Amino acid sequence: MSAIAGHGAAVHIERCGKTFPDGTQALAPASLDIVSGETLVLLGPSGCGKTTMLRIIAGLEQPDAGGRVLFDTNDMTPVPIEQRNVGMVFQSYALFPNMSVSDNIGYGLKIRGIDAKARAARIKEMVALTNIGGLEDRRIDQLSGGQRQRVALARAVAIRPRVLLLDEPLTALDASLRDRLRGELNRLLRSLGITTIYVTHDQAEAMELGDRIVVMRKGAIAQIGTPREIYFTPQSRFVAEFVGAANIVEGPVIGRRLMLTGGSLALQEAADIAAAVAMIRPETIRIVGQGDASLTGIIDSVSFIGDRLRLVVTGAAEKPLVVDAPNTIVAGIGDHVGLSVAPEAIRLLPRED
Repeated sequence: MSAIAGHGAAVHIERCGKTFPDGTQALAPASLDIVSGETLVLLGPSGCGKTTMLRIIAGLEQPDAGGRVLFDTNDMTPVPIEQRNVGMVFQSYALFPNMSVSDNIGYGLKIRGIDAKARAARIKEMVALTNIGGLEDRRIDQLSGGQRQRVALARAVAIRPRVLLLDEPLTALDASLRDRLRGELNRLLRSLGITTIYVTHDQAEAMELGDRIVVMRKGAIAQIGTPREIYFTPQSRFVAEFVGAANIVEGPVIGRRLMLTGGSLALQEAADIAAAVAMIRPETIRIVGQGDASLTGIIDSVSFIGDRLRLVVTGAAEKPLVVDAPNTIVAGIGDHVGLSVAPEAIRLLPRED
């Protein structure tokens, strides 16, 4: 494990909002506690306030009056970014093209007055940590996108920050490289133990990297939870549909059964309501014989995705249902199918106007 591991600060955000001079509220007052060494992901669509929150933590933006940012017990709100001891990796990486890889990694150390011998040792450590050995003397324009991402991360971590801030650092990469580097980044963050706050609109990144996820919408926090909590127990229709594929069904409730056009589903939760809105994940719907089915419908489309078949079934509910089925079954367009969903797989959601 690296010598820099375990130095993360607990971050406390107290009533931090941001209203710009033209009256636009980019972030509603929000409070959030981030545990030392935790990787917290801010997830949401463009314009939801996640980058504004990150910039407030960094010291690039000041919160509205009454808002505070604390590292451990220290109020950092009036402290400028260069004195907060935070490392940052941006989507553009912001590397210096006129410097070598080694000089880029050591830049933050140099401006902090670290002597040449200590800088060289730290650079060597970062090169090994981020797996970029042999690139030390190359210019930035001689590197691939993935190599630049590693250099940017090495530079951010080299200063031994108390908090590491990453603003969509993988967005500029192609899909296959992004998937591979996401795994590498996950392993690196786990080994370092630095408190990390990661901004993304990519749900796969959030689910893989986050100890907890903060889902944001329209400048406010919609839900906070572990990846499993966010995926299996969303607290709103927005969260259910934003994180993963979701079928949203509506219908009357009669005796703890949700009545749909193609049958009914047993509810695990006692619902003292006349009608319900529920979420069903595609992978929780099973294809069964029609005699064992609680719902029936007709296959409208079949897509082979490799590890599974994705079916669209009409007639079972008011809107078509997406069903992820084993890739071994035989299914064709126009087939009548039976569907079954375990009561515990049905998540009731609040009705929204």
